[in-house]
Amino acid sequence: MAVYKIFPQQDATMYSLFPQMNTGLDEILDVSNLNFAVDSNPQVARYLLQFDQDDIDNLITTKGNNTSWDIDLNCYIATAQGIVMDSRVYVYPISGAWAMGTGQYLDQPLVTNGVSWEWQTLQNGKRWPSLTSSLAPYTTASYSGTNRGGGVWYTGSDLPDLSLTGTQTFTYHSDKDLKINVTDIAKAWYSASQNIYSPYTKIENNGFIVKWESSASYEDATGNYAIEFNGNLNVQPVLQYYSMDTHTIYPPCLDFKWDDSSWNTGSSTFPTLETPQAYLSIMNNNGFFYSQSIQQFRVDCRPQFPPIVFQTSSVYTNNYYLPSGSSYWAIKDLDTNEYVVNFDQNYTKISADSEGNYFTVYMNGLQPERYYTVLIQTTIGGTTQVIDSNYNFKVING
Repeated sequence: MAVYKIFPQQDATMYSLFPQMNTGLDEILDVSNLNFAVDSNPQVARYLLQFDQDDIDNLITTKGNNTSWDIDLNCYIATAQGIVMDSRVYVYPISGAWAMGTGQYLDQPLVTNGVSWEWQTLQNGKRWPSLTSSLAPYTTASYSGTNRGGGVWYTGSDLPDLSLTGTQTFTYHSDKDLKINVTDIAKAWYSASQNIYSPYTKIENNGFIVKWESSASYEDATGNYAIEFNGNLNVQPVLQYYSMDTHTIYPPCLDFKWDDSSWNTGSSTFPTLETPQAYLSIMNNNGFFYSQSIQQFRVDCRPQFPPIVFQTSSVYTNNYYLPSGSSYWAIKDLDTNEYVVNFDQNYTKISADSEGNYFTVYMNGLQPERYYTVLIQTTIGGTTQVIDSNYNFKVING
């Protein structure tokens, strides 16, 4: 699979209403702006998450070199409410190390042994710089009045060739899952880790902060209402995502995607499929795979109604190629019917060699002890079809 998933090593939500509270083991990551009767100030939640730099370095070095690649941050929605007009969420790289802690939302007594709105590490440990001192170059934060705290992040003004700002806009009816391209942030982290280019070394991997947009006004020129610390009772957006401690199949992840396709048929004389009426089968499917497996699936196909020819062997033994450049694969979870890996014109292209078509799947990115099915999409004669031949498999722990 030209999509390799990395899962977080730590995450937590920071709440301005409870500036000492740690939520490192909570099952929810919260980004919100709420107005409570118990406090005249709007209350904001932001969340942090961090992925292992060694995993990122390894993928960029082994998979990303000399190929096209992208990295997306994915978080999966648990609850959404109060999304009015066009609401924008931002992702930035965090400045400074933080500690996840072992707290959960509104533990009694509150757990304070990790990151919170006030503390970068733990209570009476290290405060966020916006509470104690001036900010480092190229960073910003909530630094005035009662809103101070809640992280410090890079804005990217020192990196003219890279964008350190990721954003996604939500509307009334849009999908509320978070999917933001963070390729440039990963490049900056990689450059710092490998000491490749000095201007980038300022940006070390301390993870991401996810927050609503900040603005001094209630409504900007484009009519956006979802603004942090907005006191209007009609502006109370809440997005809650599953954390790494969820008991569901939806933990956050980084999708590392690269183009691993190759089309080199060599001396093969297999014809190309020219009719959408076809039979497809997926070969090399043992039915179950360990989560550490890397599996190459083979695709055999032939027309449903083969042309009449005079030959000494059955036409049903002939293999065909799917059309080059317009054939892709995807994987669905059988229970939820959701795409785990969707069709992608850049990163899930089907390859070919002298034996036929094939594609590769890295099983580590699939939740273990679940069943999946493989789908093929191809365009023939102007007709695009998705073929589900019920070729299922299970990923198991091992």
